[in-house]
Amino acid sequence: MSHLAPIALDGSQHSGSGTLVRQAIALAAILGRPLQLYNIRVRRQPPGLRPQHLKAVEAVAELVDADVQGARVDSSQLWFVPRRPPRGGTYHWDIGTAGSATLLIGTVLPVLAFADAPTQARVCGGLFQDFAPTFFHLRHALLPLLARMGIEAHLEMMRPGYVPRGGGEVLLHVTPLRKPLQPLQLTAQGRPVRVFGYALASHLKARRVAQRMAERCRQHLRAAGLPEPELEILEDTSAYQPGAALAVFIETNTGARLGADRAGAPGRPSEAIADDVAYQLLEDLQRGATVDRFLADQLLPYVALAQGNSAYYIPAVTDHVASSQWLVAYLTGAVVHLEDHRLGVDGIGQAPYPIRKPAKLT
Repeated sequence: MSHLAPIALDGSQHSGSGTLVRQAIALAAILGRPLQLYNIRVRRQPPGLRPQHLKAVEAVAELVDADVQGARVDSSQLWFVPRRPPRGGTYHWDIGTAGSATLLIGTVLPVLAFADAPTQARVCGGLFQDFAPTFFHLRHALLPLLARMGIEAHLEMMRPGYVPRGGGEVLLHVTPLRKPLQPLQLTAQGRPVRVFGYALASHLKARRVAQRMAERCRQHLRAAGLPEPELEILEDTSAYQPGAALAVFIETNTGARLGADRAGAPGRPSEAIADDVAYQLLEDLQRGATVDRFLADQLLPYVALAQGNSAYYIPAVTDHVASSQWLVAYLTGAVVHLEDHRLGVDGIGQAPYPIRKPAKLT
């Protein structure tokens, strides 16, 4: 695959964040294109690759047997040369810290969709923390929309993981595509028909943390005139430390899906968590969006690879949206249109690789 011309990417462009690294590595692996990344996170403190970015690079490299140079903590440059199409199978990736396991899953998921065989992966690390999607958001917001595009993927949480100890564990199952991704059309918000979510607390039952989050959030959602919220209380004793998280989702009669979540933290009251989640969710809904503020950029690599035109309304043009919009156009050649919060993408129709037949028993 390395006979293709390399792509040079300035990692300081737009947000200059680790998101550029993760999305670029995933797209390079799918497209089979050598990638040179430079100025990686040069405007962030500390600059360069952090351990969680390095783990994502290593995981994708394993899938495509990539030749990688510069893959070390603090590195500002990286060469990534895929040597084979993504290979399905059984994998185990451990962040080793409370670094986000969900961000690693978000990196490998599109690559595994284009793999040559089904995959089962065990991913360990943090599942509930600030500045990263929670397990609940991946499972109940992103995956249902990807299913409409043709991706069959399932997530199962074996144990929650929080900052600072981590220790969360997730099982990921992905069935490879047999035809190009279908475009995603979500151009009318419609009417909310279901509100549901999860209030999770580990080792905090005596303080009624899960109940307090659910009760407070339910008050906000009822006051907004939404359907009666179905908020499930989850009391956990398997996590390595106390922790909490709240996630709530809205489904509409047109298929729009919005979610919001918030992890607990020392000194962060249960009621404050509920207030934040309700505010985020209601704000995105009131702006007429058909996907939430997190899905807005998470979906971009998929719709760029899809066959045909995708369109959805986003609640705001964030730095992550602007970065991802630029990146997918630069790396894939997809045409991205953004006008009045309507995000349209003319995908490239990336064909999946042939499915590898199981070895015959002798």
